Amino acid sequence: MEDENFLTDDFLRQLINVGEADILVGLPTHNNAKSVGSIVHAIRNGILGGFPRERVVIINADGGSRDGTRELITGVSINDARPVSSVYALRTLHAISTQYARTPQSGVALRTILSAAELLRAKACIVISPESEGVTPEWISSLIRPVYYEGFDLVSPTYRRHKFDGLLTTNLLYPMVRALYGARIREAYMSEFGFSGRLGSQFLCQNQWKDGIGENGTELRLMLAAVTGGFRICQAFLGEKDPVERRATDLVPTLRQSVGVLFSALESDFDVWSAISGSQEVPTNGKDLELLLEPLRVNRKRLRQMFVKGVSELESVFQSILSPSTLAELNRIAALDEEKFRYPAELWVRTVYEFAAAYRKSVINRDHIIQALAPLFRGRVFTFIVENRSSSANDVANNIEGLCLEFERLKPYLLDIWKSKE
Repeated sequence: MEDENFLTDDFLRQLINVGEADILVGLPTHNNAKSVGSIVHAIRNGILGGFPRERVVIINADGGSRDGTRELITGVSINDARPVSSVYALRTLHAISTQYARTPQSGVALRTILSAAELLRAKACIVISPESEGVTPEWISSLIRPVYYEGFDLVSPTYRRHKFDGLLTTNLLYPMVRALYGARIREAYMSEFGFSGRLGSQFLCQNQWKDGIGENGTELRLMLAAVTGGFRICQAFLGEKDPVERRATDLVPTLRQSVGVLFSALESDFDVWSAISGSQEVPTNGKDLELLLEPLRVNRKRLRQMFVKGVSELESVFQSILSPSTLAELNRIAALDEEKFRYPAELWVRTVYEFAAAYRKSVINRDHIIQALAPLFRGRVFTFIVENRSSSANDVANNIEGLCLEFERLKPYLLDIWKSKE
């Protein structure tokens, strides 16, 4: 590994004291004291219940917490003589915390965890989000077992979600990754996942840490590296995923960390995805999708207003990004009243593909391209909510599948505009 200065001397000493580990649990944090206590206890009970004989270490990569988060995590360490929940640990469970910076950076946090896994020669590793308050001991086992016992290199999660939760995943990330990379991985941007030491070491050695790419969206990069590298991938159903409250202003940063990373990866991965046709199922332990239908209030009027405003105010920007026919159609639907407004699947897919090609060609500042996608995504969300507000879980699943097939059908269009000089 190059440039290991981000690993402090104290952190390295603690890793040396551990020696080697069979299983590593990574926990990136930043001021998560309210939730991390229950999470580390779920981790501990999952390890004790499923892997009491294995050498296990929890690695906390902290981005400058000031609320006692780190102390809550290191306090979970147990020795081999102490019973917990009527289960005896036959080995020491280590918990190590290191602060890599004063501000959180998800890429640096994951790099720290990957580096620790390589130094400890861990066979199976998992990462758990500190925002996932519903973590159970079963989650831990479900993510570790496919790697530790079955030889998989990446375990991506699937969840039980509300039908209007994770709309960026269902309306863009999942169908686009599926269409381009040929793998039906439900959670392209993983918040919890498992990976092998082999995959972790190879990804760690890739030269993407000094160019800014590794700062955010590294989890998506890891998933794409597993796909393009021919590693064994599976999915594991974890159960209900509590929705994380997001403000409207969070959309652009989220797009940068997910869609921006995906668009960037398309350049280096072109030789791989351009040769793929169709898509294949990924082995899944449990369900690959389960939707909840409880009533949920969504400000649809606000979504449409932000779409209409964006189409009007960003006209000159869209002229650089979109084809004349696509832009004309967006202007047409922006003029419709709320009852008639629809952003159909085919138009949405063409929009996304034209944005991807414009990003590749840097027709304007790339960050401005990502920002310009935000109001259009809100228009697509409006349509998805309206079309599915009274739908059954099966109907919603079929609608998502239909959108995926549209992304696959129009893939040749992306290839055409990707190669064009204009």
